[in-house]
Amino acid sequence: MFWINLILAVPVVAFSGMFAMVLGYSLPDAPWVRWVSPVIGTVMYLWGGWPFLTGAVSELRARKPGMMLLIGLAITVAFFASWGASLGRLHHELEFWWELALLIVIMLLGHWIEMRSLAQTTSALDSLAALLPDEAERVTGSGVETVSPADLRVGDVVVVRPGGSVPADGRIVDGGADMDESMVTGESRTVARTVGDHVTAGTVATDSGLRVEVTATGDDTTLAGIRRLVADAQNSTSRAQRLADRAAGWLFWFALGAAAITAVVWSAIGMPDEAVIRTITVLVIACPHALGLAIPLVVSIATERAARGGVLVKDRLALESMRTIGAVLFDKTGTLTKGEPTVVDIAATADIDADAVLALAASAEADSEHPLARAIVRAAEERGLAIAPVTGFQSSPAVGVTATVAGATVRVGGPRLLDEVGGSDIAAAEVWREQGSIVLHVVRDGEVVGGLALADEIRPESREAVEALHTLGIEVVMITGDAEPVARSVAEALGIRRVFAGVRPEDKAAKVAELQAEGLKVAMVGDGVNDAPALARADVGIAIGAGTDVAIGSAGVILASSDPRSVLSVIELSRASYRKMTQNLWWAAGYNLISVPLAAGVLAPIGFVLPMSVGAILMSLSTVVVALNAQLLRRLDLSPEASVRAVLDR
Repeated sequence: MFWINLILAVPVVAFSGMFAMVLGYSLPDAPWVRWVSPVIGTVMYLWGGWPFLTGAVSELRARKPGMMLLIGLAITVAFFASWGASLGRLHHELEFWWELALLIVIMLLGHWIEMRSLAQTTSALDSLAALLPDEAERVTGSGVETVSPADLRVGDVVVVRPGGSVPADGRIVDGGADMDESMVTGESRTVARTVGDHVTAGTVATDSGLRVEVTATGDDTTLAGIRRLVADAQNSTSRAQRLADRAAGWLFWFALGAAAITAVVWSAIGMPDEAVIRTITVLVIACPHALGLAIPLVVSIATERAARGGVLVKDRLALESMRTIGAVLFDKTGTLTKGEPTVVDIAATADIDADAVLALAASAEADSEHPLARAIVRAAEERGLAIAPVTGFQSSPAVGVTATVAGATVRVGGPRLLDEVGGSDIAAAEVWREQGSIVLHVVRDGEVVGGLALADEIRPESREAVEALHTLGIEVVMITGDAEPVARSVAEALGIRRVFAGVRPEDKAAKVAELQAEGLKVAMVGDGVNDAPALARADVGIAIGAGTDVAIGSAGVILASSDPRSVLSVIELSRASYRKMTQNLWWAAGYNLISVPLAAGVLAPIGFVLPMSVGAILMSLSTVVVALNAQLLRRLDLSPEASVRAVLDR
């Protein structure tokens, strides 16, 4: 619509008598010339102006006058006044065809820019369904049948194969496995589950198969509960009124009042013709050309600039709110930490050193797909240690692995392994556990020769992010489903003073509400399904781009990288764009506040009345100023490093 109206506006402006007079050129002396602008201008008014006319009607019905009503009033007055002038019924100064055409084109441009700046997103609620397997294997009297998870009923027994997802909430009736529950609980480590334990739909059996008796289906599952929380939080989010809408509302009453006073005063002094000219001129000049672009243009440039800096803005109101944030609530796993285990310490006993302990453990674990095994092998490779070939590899769920390495029987595992071999903890084990680390012992030929401490590795960028936020006076809070020792260990390393530990998914949104009840505006940063309700409940939800679709769908801002320092980039962008919005609004509205009284004739007693043509030119110049001011946002460096440096160097 914008591009077609732009093309239509060219002949309307070119063949407008007033525009020709302003620029000093002559129109062809032909009868058809005087009808070009009225005919095409009418098409533009009825078609290009339709969105604004219908918007004006809606604002009237809602009794909330704003920009749409002001635009609708201006183009309608300009349309009828121009036809009156073209037919010779009104003064020739009231022929506003070129102004009407430019007005519609500029307003459509603002509307087009605004709509383009809004990111197209998928539904966060629909993304939850992707966690469930497409098919479930239900045990029957004659064997196993494949069914849809939607066909399962309470009491059914299903088979969950190694690496498979649990199709419904249930209780394990056969088998045992290390379950990856990070998608629901946020726990970075797998959790050993065995007969009698409860498992949740969407969690994954990492190493062994299970048989699960279904205890909840459909709307009664934990996943469905999270879905309801997300929906409730999204529906309860209030939508702030845009600054430009409020300014347009005030401007509407200002213009209407000025027009009424103009008509009364000029009529009272015995100049009814001048009263008509001045009144219509006031209403047309009051139309917010620049005001229509003030916000959309800034938003468009800001979102484009943000994307280049690795920040995707889905909700412009979220971006605007980020400048007033009083607390940033970070999810620990996958946000402040890498979300995967890593070897953080090694201890050796007897006549063996730490590298030899790690090499033995890596060799024994080389054939395992368990996350802890991969972390051990990766640590050995990073140290350049040789991983020896093994034979007789065996994996025992919740116990550990066994393999023959260079003729020796090597076993790696946790407390249950020590019980089997009759060994005792190494000296460092107690300290490691207090720090929240996972402790694995390495046993060679029945003797404990060392141990490994594994923990979720802290991102090196997290420390800078926390320090910079504290510098800005913003409180940093960490929330996690991990146990208190793990949470405290990470918080102390990062300088975070306030921690919510052991928080279940259904309670995370409540913790956000708790902070909000303290009078804080809260930004929530997370990457998992368990974060989705909290992301939606927060004043600003920020999803790490490497996270799940549901977390991304629930957030207003998405960080393309997993660098928590990008939160500073969002704050810097929010503050800079708000400054530009405010400056543009003052300039756009300021033009009207000055030009309307001049057009009304407030200086007529000293011989000055603002001509319509001059007012139109000034209006166009105000639009240019607004556009150029918005372009200055392109100079902003939004890289995480630059944003942190800008804060810490203040």
